[in-house]
Amino acid sequence: MPSYLQIENISKSYGPKVLFERIGFNVNEGDKISLIAPNGTGKTSLLRILAGKDSSDSGGRIIFLKDIRIAFLEQEYDYDPDSTVWDQIVSDSAKWTSHLDPEHVAAYELRIRQLLSSFKMGDPMRKMGDLSGGEIKRVAIIVMLSSEADFYIMDEPTNHLDIEAIEFLENYLSHARCTLLMVTHDRYFLDSVANMVMELDHGQVYIYRGDYQNYLEKRQERIDNYNAETDKVRNLLRRELEWMHASPCARTGKAKARKNAFYELKDRAGQEYRTNQINLDEIGQATRLGTKIINCRDLGFSYGGKTLLKGFTYNFQRYERVGIVGGNGCGKTTLINILTGQTSGLETLEIQGSIERGESLKTGYYRQEGISFDEDQTVLETVNDTHLLGRFMFPHDMLSNKIRKLSGGEKRRLYLLTILMRQPNLLVMDEPTNDLDIVTLNVLEEYLKEFKGTLIIVSHDRHFLDRLVDHLFIFQEDGTIKDFVGSYSQYRSLSLSKGQSKSQSKVGSTSSPTVAGSVGSAGDGTRGDAPESDSSKPRKLTYKEQRELEQLEKDIQSLTAEKADLESKLNGGLTDHEELQRVSARFSEVSDILDAAETRWLELSI
Repeated sequence: MPSYLQIENISKSYGPKVLFERIGFNVNEGDKISLIAPNGTGKTSLLRILAGKDSSDSGGRIIFLKDIRIAFLEQEYDYDPDSTVWDQIVSDSAKWTSHLDPEHVAAYELRIRQLLSSFKMGDPMRKMGDLSGGEIKRVAIIVMLSSEADFYIMDEPTNHLDIEAIEFLENYLSHARCTLLMVTHDRYFLDSVANMVMELDHGQVYIYRGDYQNYLEKRQERIDNYNAETDKVRNLLRRELEWMHASPCARTGKAKARKNAFYELKDRAGQEYRTNQINLDEIGQATRLGTKIINCRDLGFSYGGKTLLKGFTYNFQRYERVGIVGGNGCGKTTLINILTGQTSGLETLEIQGSIERGESLKTGYYRQEGISFDEDQTVLETVNDTHLLGRFMFPHDMLSNKIRKLSGGEKRRLYLLTILMRQPNLLVMDEPTNDLDIVTLNVLEEYLKEFKGTLIIVSHDRHFLDRLVDHLFIFQEDGTIKDFVGSYSQYRSLSLSKGQSKSQSKVGSTSSPTVAGSVGSAGDGTRGDAPESDSSKPRKLTYKEQRELEQLEKDIQSLTAEKADLESKLNGGLTDHEELQRVSARFSEVSDILDAAETRWLELSI
């Protein structure tokens, strides 16, 4: 494969902190690389240098193959809030379309329309300032993908996207004939898209072919080999030290050379590899939690006449672990704001129902937007505990750093510390994986697995959800919430089973997930430690329901086939505007019908 990119001797420092120094590597055609490193070690800086947005401190060389089209997706998208979605995309695409003739411009705009449809962006005449964070991220991704670039450089592409959008992007990139270098904390996304892992560690670059698990294994081998070599050097150093003590300080050239070699050995012997890793062991666990957590009765809210939630009745339990999922803008964050009593800024909402909170409740709320630190304060002024700061990978040489000098991920890590050090017994986390590196996420997951309190997580990170939650609240388009007992992967697998036989997808056993229907539709939604009743077993269908189920399986098969055919047409380069509109409208209609059929099929199958 030809080399798309050659990097030689590039460096970056911020003040006295060296991020990387005189590193070099090649990117070949077809490589799909995920760059991994702890927050604050230079991932974003490296991407910006390669994309031409920043420069190397040491000069060096960055050589791209001629005629390679490069698209760069930054973490934060710079947009005009008064521009429409369509105008914003067209404006940002001008660098690729300015030299095209009318026919090719029309084909380019067709790709934009197809991507808008695939990402379910709705009316392209909406103002950018009216979009949610997830919708803004979709616009940025559409600008990138519509270029059909040869080489994509992406910084946290899944941040702020809902799971459906992530899965579309994942499928698109895994099948695209492109080359890419990305930073991502999403381990499922990484494994589906990347064929290589590049690690930036202690200022050096290491490359591993394969998936994330292979990277972990090979990385550990590298560390073990390095430390084993250090042990050998130390043994040799002991023998040389004996010689130094036993021998007179001879002035011969041979003796001087041996003395010089001794000091080189001494330096190498002190270079044991140590992994900088966040340590949550001394944070402490949750304070004691009473029996009442949060009781909701007929909770609902609407905005601008649109009902986002209705009839939500549920009693949260001690030690419960629930994940909340749904599309961008469906009301997930609003729900947890109301649950925690954080209603400032929600005055325009129409809120119904009631909420009761336990007296012993001590809530830690990790917000998606973080908190507003005093940027002129130092790290130590923000959290006045040097021991805990050290455990959170803020060493002594960083304690005097101003907050404004921290990377986005370092700020998120500091914010996480301010939440956990209060030892809450109810921990509510809204998109906690955004901007945190994989190393920190792995440690956070281990801490949360042992958390002795109630855990409520809003997240688009499927790996994070799979490891931590017992059941899911799934926002529905009609404003209800479905309660699914099981992991996200189990839910997704069941949703995609589409007409497989009941024996393959039966979910009635205690070891398999179950769907409890709309929360609050029958009973109080309480989940506790009561013994299971016969209601946990699949009920017997009536004759009419059995016929309905059989027909649904047939309908789902035909709808799935039609949806795939329509999607193929949308991605196949339709040039007739009216035909594109017809196919796009039918695709949306079929998708809605299929969703409804699958939902009813799930209800009858348990």
